[in-house]
Amino acid sequence: MKLNTQETRLDNGLRIVSSHMPHAASVAMGIWVGVGGRYENHSMQGMSHFLEHLLFKGTEIRSARAISQEIEGRGGYLNAFTQEEATCYYARIGAKYVWPMANVLADMYLHPRFAPSDIEKERGVIIEEIMMYRDQPQQVAEDLLGEMVWEKHPLGRPLIGTPKHILGYSRDDIAGFKRSKYCPANTVIALAGCVDHEAAVRRIAPLFEGLSAVRRPACRAVEPATPQRPFAQIEKKIEQSHLALALRLFGREDKRRYALKLLSVMLGENMSSRLFQVVRERHGMAYSVHSSVHLFSDTGVLSVTAGLDRKKTAKAIALILKELDAMRRQEVSARELRRAKDYSIGQLQLSMESSSSQMMWIGGQILQRGRYEQPEEIIRKLEAVSAADVLRLAREIIRASHLSLALVCPEGGAADPGWIKTETARLG
Repeated sequence: MKLNTQETRLDNGLRIVSSHMPHAASVAMGIWVGVGGRYENHSMQGMSHFLEHLLFKGTEIRSARAISQEIEGRGGYLNAFTQEEATCYYARIGAKYVWPMANVLADMYLHPRFAPSDIEKERGVIIEEIMMYRDQPQQVAEDLLGEMVWEKHPLGRPLIGTPKHILGYSRDDIAGFKRSKYCPANTVIALAGCVDHEAAVRRIAPLFEGLSAVRRPACRAVEPATPQRPFAQIEKKIEQSHLALALRLFGREDKRRYALKLLSVMLGENMSSRLFQVVRERHGMAYSVHSSVHLFSDTGVLSVTAGLDRKKTAKAIALILKELDAMRRQEVSARELRRAKDYSIGQLQLSMESSSSQMMWIGGQILQRGRYEQPEEIIRKLEAVSAADVLRLAREIIRASHLSLALVCPEGGAADPGWIKTETARLG
């Protein structure tokens, strides 16, 4: 499988990248900006996410309703997301409407109105979003985990910010943040579907050529000395215990990332995985138990999340830690490794069938890595991973010194910190 991609860099540093899918009936487009939560200083917490919301509230020539109607009124879809290292504004629409879609997204990026009345209304919207997440114990556990893994670092703060910060931002703060962080050098325009690259450059380049070439913003690095806490818990009025566990790792360019992906699949990414089979199927202690990998430019995590029976929380934690320990004690079988490879490769191939997925693939990689890997290159590197590679990696990363464990538990159901310390110490 090879994507039919082309890339053009404008004189001001902005990049336009496309993937031509001749049989597609749609085009997906994303404006990727290399700014997210870790680019915010302490006084600007949640600003990237707040700004993302406000770009939908109107431009100099379009109202918020007009923005949505010009996409949705033609059968399209419009949305955005904020991550730690990127923000993306994206849409998907029938191929004959690709240029009206491009005009709307470009207008949002270039000419947001930032009307004071819109800012005030959106403060309330975001504060309600914060309250919604605070009512979700699994989200509380994951936010607590982030604070522990990257203590006193921007990566450890919730992307959404706090009510105190959201209420304190002025229009000048918001406009100044956008002016300093949104620049051509850290912006990628990605398109995928029934679209011609040269036509895309002719249509899109004139919209952005007036932007000045300035230095892309930098973020604070994660150092080996960046502190990490091993355990924390919160009691809430809930019925179930919620676990979030992470091992702090290397960044996205590390060659071990292919072995890491397969390790995570075998550990807990699907219903055949060890955690699912042991914690849910064999012992019935959780409805949901899952592992995942999140890699940033200079750091990352292998994480495990689970919702646990409140009366069996300690036993479930012990089982999860036991399965982690097992990964570092013995090579996985050839059959288990083969299943993990087939799953990973199959998921990758299935995802490449949609224009949205191809746009996300090329846009995110060009923005964050400066290049993209073809799916066939990923497949080749996954196939090259051996059981010995997985074992070597497991012994390097599954250690008590790399681990943080966050627990949100029912009132009166707190875990014994001493017991947690003893159990995690088994990982060496």
